[in-house]
Amino acid sequence: QSIGCDDYLGSDKVIDKCGICGGDNTACKVVSGVFKHTLTNLGYHKIVEIPEGATKINITEMSKSNNYLALRSRSGRSIINGNWAIDRPGRYEGGGTMFTYRRPNEISSTAGESFLADGPTNEVLDVYMIHQQPNPGIHYEYIIPGDNVISPQLLADRRPGEPLNGQLGMPEGTSHEDEELHRETDILTGQSAGTFPVIQPGRFPSHQPENQVPAMQPPRQNREHNWKQVGKTECTTTCGKGSQYPIFHCVNRITHEEVPDGYCDSSTKPIPEEEACNLFPCPAFWDIGEWSECSKTCGLGMQHRQILCRQIYANRTLTVQQYRCHHLEKPETTSTCQLKICSEWQIRTEWTSCSVPCGVGQRTRDVKCVSNLGDIVDDEECNMKLRPNDIENCDMGPCAKSWFLTEWSDRCSAECGAGIRTRSVVCMTNHISSLPLEGCGNNRPSETTPCSNGPCAGKVEWFAGGWTQCSSECGSGTQQREVICVRKTEGKFDVLDPYECSYLEKPPIQQSCYLKPCGSKWFHTEWSTCSKSCEGGFRVREVRCLSDDMAASSQCDPQLKPEEKEPCNTQDCVPEIDENCKDKYYNCNVVVQARLCVYTYYKTACCASCTRVANRQSGFLGRR
Repeated sequence: QSIGCDDYLGSDKVIDKCGICGGDNTACKVVSGVFKHTLTNLGYHKIVEIPEGATKINITEMSKSNNYLALRSRSGRSIINGNWAIDRPGRYEGGGTMFTYRRPNEISSTAGESFLADGPTNEVLDVYMIHQQPNPGIHYEYIIPGDNVISPQLLADRRPGEPLNGQLGMPEGTSHEDEELHRETDILTGQSAGTFPVIQPGRFPSHQPENQVPAMQPPRQNREHNWKQVGKTECTTTCGKGSQYPIFHCVNRITHEEVPDGYCDSSTKPIPEEEACNLFPCPAFWDIGEWSECSKTCGLGMQHRQILCRQIYANRTLTVQQYRCHHLEKPETTSTCQLKICSEWQIRTEWTSCSVPCGVGQRTRDVKCVSNLGDIVDDEECNMKLRPNDIENCDMGPCAKSWFLTEWSDRCSAECGAGIRTRSVVCMTNHISSLPLEGCGNNRPSETTPCSNGPCAGKVEWFAGGWTQCSSECGSGTQQREVICVRKTEGKFDVLDPYECSYLEKPPIQQSCYLKPCGSKWFHTEWSTCSKSCEGGFRVREVRCLSDDMAASSQCDPQLKPEEKEPCNTQDCVPEIDENCKDKYYNCNVVVQARLCVYTYYKTACCASCTRVANRQSGFLGRR
């Protein structure tokens, strides 16, 4: 029988996507999506934000491209591919977790780059794409804790087989003292009582068999022994800032001899604290990137790789100036490559016979592109510039030439009087290939012969002239022609009155014509009435751009748009002269100055002066 994640034989419990044994996938939330935005500018473009506490992080390019993924913390620290420096695939620490950076380099591989990390992250991280070619799509996925995430310490204290539904209650019989003990244990072990996104199967304590022999009890503790630092662990690195911890052993207080740890009180044993060591920087080294794809699929090509001067410090690999690596020989950045021997052209057949028995024809042969294994492949696999001809002209000598004629036409061109009949004349060789008419010499047979259906005896008919030009250069227009009634006699035509031909169907004198589409053009209405009769007014009209089908369009040339408004009646206003309106006195100017024109007597006696003043005042008010 199989063992479940709860360590029970025959159990069918498994770890859910949240990392909980027997969970129902409700303790966390999966966030996923695809970044498919079309980008135009080269450089760094933000794709997605990974929140704090995220686990099971997977950022994958959906297909291979010349773009690169990049990772940076919210504080601005570059983790992978920052500052326009491309890092090698590998493991990089950032955000409290370890990221695995993969970049497939196989020629046949279509997989793209990826970031993978188990998490959880302890800060917000930003994922970028260094855009250099069209985006193939970036798939991102991570898990964040849900609202009902279970405390890790409760899971550690849970007995196997207890129900787990996302809300863990206190088991029956558990006292408050036990609860306080659990809380103290959390403090001593340094474990947080917050969320715990991933729980491994081995975290639950297994059953202790009833027949298990109890472990030997340590000797009674006393003050004769105490803890003593006897040394330190080896430094984790030989350079570039590593870490080490002090080692404590139980010793006799008097003789300082080491004794088993059981002689000392474990609660008083000092907690080893991390100490920095080997702080001096490591020597710089050349970080050699992977070779690019070969520039040619066959034959001799070139491949490139990136060489960076790097230096390790504090578990981080930094890119430094290249002069720090001058003590080392710099590896080559370019190299020749050859994936396979190119295919070659092979002539598989001899030339065929000429396509004509005489004159100039063509002949062909079979040319194939063959791989180095002897298989026929597509022509693109071979160098098209070196392809042998598979068709060429061939000259079989001059051919015998002769005139070929058709029979004369059955109908005469004229219904009465003299006319002609026609036939076709072609100069051809004896294998039916058309040649220029002069190829058979100057003795060319005639194409016409005279004919007659008898004399014309005053036949009356309509005679139509040629059509005039189309009335419009584009779009729909009309054409006209002259149609007259004539009598045809031997050698001449007499014009008759139209009624002489009235019993015959008259040909049309007008027809529609269409030379080419006009496209969109401007149309306008007639001008409106001028807004004033004198002293400058304006008039308006409506202008629209219409297509050939009279629909509104925006394709007209704005520079050719007719004016929609123009001035009009700019002449001065001249009052009409009334012969009956005259001044009867020579001093009417005194009447005007005294403002007596409001009285009927003075308005009649000094009509011209009062009228002139009234018109001047009305014009002034109109201008205001």
